[in-house]
Amino acid sequence: MSVTVPSSRPWRRTLLLALGATWASPNTVLGLVAGIAGMAFGARPRWNARECAIVFHRWPWGPGGAMTLGNVILHTGDSLDVACSTYAHRAGLCVEAGIQLGDHERAHVYQYMALGPLFLPLYFLCGGISVRNRFERAADRYAQTGRGWWPW
Repeated sequence: MSVTVPSSRPWRRTLLLALGATWASPNTVLGLVAGIAGMAFGARPRWNARECAIVFHRWPWGPGGAMTLGNVILHTGDSLDVACSTYAHRAGLCVEAGIQLGDHERAHVYQYMALGPLFLPLYFLCGGISVRNRFERAADRYAQTGRGWWPW
C-alpha cells in the first residue's frame, strides 16, 4: 500500500502525516521514554524529516542497528545512512544487495502511522524480529525499491 499525493496538493500529505503521527503517538511516547533514558548514556536526539521521526543516535543498548517505536528511531550508530543486509540475506535464504538502514526504518515509521497502537501486537503475532515477519520483509522490500512498505 502506497500513498501518492500530487505535488499540487502538499497539504494532503501534511494532513496524512499529521494524522498518522497522532495515531502512532502511544508508540512514539514509548520511543521517547527509551530515547530520553538513553540520553543519560550518550544518546543524541535529532529530527529527521526524511524518516518522519526523531532519531536518537548513539543509543547505548542493544546489539547494534536500529529499532523504531512510532515516530522515534533508536539507533546505536551515528547515521542511518549506512548499508545493512536484508533479513532474508542474513538468514541465508537468498543473496540480495545491501539496503540503507534509514530506508528500512522509514518503512516501519509508515507502518506505525498506518496501524497506530495495533502495530506492536501485530508485529509480535507475526513473529517478532525474524525473517518470517511480514513487517520486516515489507520494510526490506521498501528499502530495496522505495515501494511496498505495507505488510499485507
